[in-house]
Amino acid sequence: MENGFLSSLPEKQLNIFAPKKANGQNEVLIFIHGGSWNSGNKDIYNFLGSRFARKGIVTVIIDYPLSPDYKVHDMAKASSQAVNWVHENIQDYGGNPDRIFVSGHSAGGHLASLISVRDVYFDSLNVENPIKGTVLIDAAGLDMYWFLEQMNYSSGNIYLDAFTENPKVWKDTSPYYFLNENTPPMIILMGEKTLPGIELTTSRFLEEYEKYEPNPNYYLQKGKKHKPMIVQFIYTPNKAYKWILDFMNDTE
Repeated sequence: MENGFLSSLPEKQLNIFAPKKANGQNEVLIFIHGGSWNSGNKDIYNFLGSRFARKGIVTVIIDYPLSPDYKVHDMAKASSQAVNWVHENIQDYGGNPDRIFVSGHSAGGHLASLISVRDVYFDSLNVENPIKGTVLIDAAGLDMYWFLEQMNYSSGNIYLDAFTENPKVWKDTSPYYFLNENTPPMIILMGEKTLPGIELTTSRFLEEYEKYEPNPNYYLQKGKKHKPMIVQFIYTPNKAYKWILDFMNDTE
């Protein structure tokens, strides 16, 4: 078993936002927050849940355990537990358990991607991966193995707190290395003025993803920095909503 799976995880709750007329067939979007793997919480993103719900999507905002007390494997397993709970219960809230999409911003985008491309987290729960598609919003850490090797951080760095100092763990938790022909469809949004590390690792990820999806759903948002990539969703008419909703509707 890979390092981190045997840790006991704290109980976490989630916030559910359902359209008033949800009938059990509405599509479901699970959002995983960012925060450098060591900060953030679900309640900050209630605005996202309420706005997607107005557009007909049953939306779930989840929490996960943070570093330094927990490591990335723990966060991914906790995220997969939340997704599994949603799969088993979301019909009670009007959502379709066969139409579950996961999304995340920054570190949350990393976790959404990781549990999408690696079934091992769901395998550890003895369930099948129910993810239909993945929505990445300025995702961090898509190739953390390459990034951490390049940066050569010293002990105590916040990224090493989450990813450990073991290069095997870096690779095991880098979605880049697990892309394959069975990877769920993805839509990838990136800010033109995002953080250099996100730009570099997303570019590497896209190049690899294009081996399996020659025409990826990719949007480079001009002038956008990292935080505005998620803040933009406060504005309900934002065009990114249409991109995401079209992606969900078009995913079979």
